Amino acid sequence: MNKYEVTVILSAKLEDDARAAALEKIKGYIERYNGVVGQVDEWGKKRLAYDIQRQSEGFYYLINFEGTNETPGGVESQLRIMEPVLRYLVVRIDEV
Repeated sequence: MNKYEVTVILSAKLEDDARAAALEKIKGYIERYNGVVGQVDEWGKKRLAYDIQRQSEGFYYLINFEGTNETPGGVESQLRIMEPVLRYLVVRIDEV
């Protein structure tokens, strides 16, 4: 299994419970596509470099996970259509 990390920016308009639900949904997508969720870091509310959907702030999360070669594509396809997700980036972590 390969190691990956996904950085997700969620809308700042979300309440705490809606943000937690969105985060759990993302973890569920990782597990659905044969991934294992590792550490989840909440970076908090930060100012965006430019407005996205007329929003200037967002909540940042970094999720480490392991998965097969198909896992990142499946997760990205779901993140693309999630309404509270402003931006995301999935990268593979190379082992040295």
